[in-house]
Amino acid sequence: MDILRIILSILLPPLGVFLQVGIGAQFWINVLLTLLGYIPGIIHAVYIIVTR
Repeated sequence: MDILRIILSILLPPLGVFLQVGIGAQFWINVLLTLLGYIPGIIHAVYIIVTR
């Protein structure tokens, strides 16, 4: 399941974070990072998925 989340995180970072932790602080941080730059959003999403 983590592989699917990582693939979704590359395509749409907030979706991967949402599937891992739901709507919370980490989700909103990821939305902000994705809006500021796509690459920081991907890095944050993969980090959240790998560490949890």
